[in-house]
Amino acid sequence: MKLKIYTDGACSGNPGKGGWAAIILDNDFNQISISGAESKTTNNRMELMAPIMALKKIKKKSEITIYTDSKYVKDGITDWIQKWKLNNWKSSNKKPVKNKDLWVKLDNSCAKHKVIWKWVKAHAGDKYNSLVDKLAVSKTK
Repeated sequence: MKLKIYTDGACSGNPGKGGWAAIILDNDFNQISISGAESKTTNNRMELMAPIMALKKIKKKSEITIYTDSKYVKDGITDWIQKWKLNNWKSSNKKPVKNKDLWVKLDNSCAKHKVIWKWVKAHAGDKYNSLVDKLAVSKTK
């Protein structure tokens, strides 16, 4: 099965009340929207929660393209994570990787599927990026 997932996270204050959202689309453009909130969190944690929770919904091994407007998430999962694992979860400045718990969950979730990551510019008129942004922001109220 081929799927597209759009994800976003938001925070009111950083740290503050956070929200995450994802829209899962199948080939027929059936749309499932999921979202959630945490009372005291950061924007980066919410950006990571969105794809984690979306991938958790997909039970069958699938080909998935995930669209995120977070370079932190895209670069982290496609590039930095390999180095972090080799360096015992230390960043290039030898400090512990922030949000390691979520990076491990995301990495494990991706391993179950064939995942392609795409970065999209935020607030640039992409229909689904705008929808997940609105949904994530609504959770921070």
